[in-house]
Amino acid sequence: MPIAELQVYSVEEADVTGGVCIVRVIGGIARAGQVYVAGGLRLGLTRIEMWGRPAEFVDPPHAARAHLTGPMVALLSRGQVLTAVPPAGHALEDLEAWLATDPPLLEEPLPPALRSLAAGRMQDDALPDGTRLRWGRVALAATRRGAAATGADPLVRGAELAAVRGYLIDRFGPGPDAGGDPAALCRELLALIDLTPAQAAAAARTWRDLPRERIRHLRRIKNLLPWMALVRPHLADGEALARAVDAWTAVRPRLP
Repeated sequence: MPIAELQVYSVEEADVTGGVCIVRVIGGIARAGQVYVAGGLRLGLTRIEMWGRPAEFVDPPHAARAHLTGPMVALLSRGQVLTAVPPAGHALEDLEAWLATDPPLLEEPLPPALRSLAAGRMQDDALPDGTRLRWGRVALAATRRGAAATGADPLVRGAELAAVRGYLIDRFGPGPDAGGDPAALCRELLALIDLTPAQAAAAARTWRDLPRERIRHLRRIKNLLPWMALVRPHLADGEALARAVDAWTAVRPRLP
């Protein structure tokens, strides 16, 4: 999707905290929550109005009233172009502060883009471990927001969260500053599964004959299992939880 661009028509009001401008969208799609750059400084787009009503987005070539934050608003001039900052252009500190406000789900960067960005930085060996952990927390927040936005299948949501939590536990060890408690992660994932290992193994023997939705269900269960296996070394041998993880790990190769 093209990067959003706004062309200023007029500045209606402005002070040291921000202001309101009439703008025309000349590229991409403008949404509340985006950050724009003008003169090397950043402005936050907090609200869009069209025909006197709030709008979720505005696309070219429409005009709108844009509520912007930042002292730069007072210096904007007619014809000036504001360019949105893509997800990768946001500083980690800015994203952490933004997520702390629990912004509306429609604000950008949207959860899928933010999750992709944060997960990539979390796995970047060139970054210090402390920075990677912070990106991991951003990835977790983005994944949770994405699940809330889409209402995805609980097994799909569980696998997405487990992928981040499992990686953090495996790479940085258990703890509240990483992926949390390995045992808690395994218990949560097992609670999502509505079959026993024996039932799953029996279904797997004839999975090609099953209805498509049943096959999808088995695959979603299969997608949970690698993350339990990844954190299995942190579980005590002989405990019921460890035995349950081992049983599912043995079944996984047979699932579709």
